[in-house]
Amino acid sequence: MTAFDTLTDILDSRYSCRAFRPDPVPRETVERIVTAAGRVPSWCNAQPWQAIVTAPPETDRFREALFAHASANSSEPDLDWPKQYTGPYQERRRTCGWQLYEAVGIEKSDRAGRTAQMMENFRLFGAPHVAILTSEADLGTYGVMDCGGFITGFCLAAQALGVATIPQAAIAGHGGFVHDFFDIPDTRLVIAAISFGYEDADHPANAFRTTRAPLDEVLDWRTG
Repeated sequence: MTAFDTLTDILDSRYSCRAFRPDPVPRETVERIVTAAGRVPSWCNAQPWQAIVTAPPETDRFREALFAHASANSSEPDLDWPKQYTGPYQERRRTCGWQLYEAVGIEKSDRAGRTAQMMENFRLFGAPHVAILTSEADLGTYGVMDCGGFITGFCLAAQALGVATIPQAAIAGHGGFVHDFFDIPDTRLVIAAISFGYEDADHPANAFRTTRAPLDEVLDWRTG
């Protein structure tokens, strides 16, 4: 097997896990994941990412406080939400949502059920760990873009070590609360969270997989 085959196998097997077992991941494994993720490229080698990682019982303390906050408050992200989803982007977003609801037995007409499933974001889907990813605010868009690479590196390294992940913008949507809970200075932006641990393979939320756009929707090949 070539290195490319190994990489594509990891990419193909990775998915956003929405139900975890409570078993914690050894700290050594977490450190290997973070170290590997730090090898991704960044503008001027700035490496703006920092990751606050919780382990039990701190994860549970954060989970309970976050769920209570999100249940009673509107979002307050450090970064603006997308202005809108249109065309294929809207269709992909909807398809993913309906796949999840169908997998867990929620009818399209069941608004309360859909809301309850959405709120599982703030329970971290039962994960024993969460990584809060921040970037230096002064680096602006480029720091945020670099952190996107770190998220990808983190998720792939975790997958290679048998650890499941789900990157979550929903948690960063309550940026003010996250700043206060972890005492994050205003000089840093809360970019995203990654809940992670060992997958609950029997949970129906983990039974579906999203598709990817075909090559002709991604590659614009020009020869002059």
